Amino acid sequence: MSLPAPSRTSYALVTGASQGIGKAMAHDFAAMGYNVILVARRGEILEDIAAELERRHHIEASALPADLATDEGVEVVIDAISSKEVSILVNSAGIASFGPFMDQDWGYESSQFALNGTAVHRLTRAALEHMLPRRAGAICNVGSTAGNIPIPNNATYVFTKAGVNAFTEALHYELKGSGINCTLLAPGPVREATIAEEDQTIVDKVVPDALWTTYESCSKETIAAMQKGQRRVVPGPLSKAMNVVSKVLPTPVIAPLIGRFYSQMG
Repeated sequence: MSLPAPSRTSYALVTGASQGIGKAMAHDFAAMGYNVILVARRGEILEDIAAELERRHHIEASALPADLATDEGVEVVIDAISSKEVSILVNSAGIASFGPFMDQDWGYESSQFALNGTAVHRLTRAALEHMLPRRAGAICNVGSTAGNIPIPNNATYVFTKAGVNAFTEALHYELKGSGINCTLLAPGPVREATIAEEDQTIVDKVVPDALWTTYESCSKETIAAMQKGQRRVVPGPLSKAMNVVSKVLPTPVIAPLIGRFYSQMG
């Protein structure tokens, strides 16, 4: 088993835990008996989730508000990793932008790079500093199938996710024999099981419901992959199809096609 067993003193730390994949994985780890540390910007939401997890699963759940797009926010989490026995780290926090690179707000693009890339880099190192001496631990970094393809109108996002993909898979091999497993989660489109029509994006309307991956199913497939010590998990039918297409079609064909689709999202 490539996940450390839950214990009274150890924790699974999940970033981006206020919503989406991060929230779903925090719920699943708590259901498995792991104490959890929930990281996101919105402290009130984290407190509510933590209270629910403690009530339902009788574990310790703590809220750790931090903006991981800032150095100060990353330091808050690094301090938590230093002071508690974090046996599982899930780097799930991330944002995206769509449209021509030069038309984007530079502040948002810089924050996107810091959150999607720099924070993952720093927190992974911080966790490994403590996991390696214990010779036990598991890390899951959330990349994307978008990181396999140079997508016009999504340039900063694919820049960060391509880095996370390669970084995580490199560490997977580098850490073999160390007692620590590193797994890449590379999803495609993921969403809630049901979305009200007025809240649907162009992607929701174009992609049939049966092809979507829900946050809950994504979490379960990812944790199962971590338990097996897998290098990469690509959950859901659409994500798997995108992963195959990215390997088969030449870049000059696939990049402009997907880029036109992403321009509509912008």
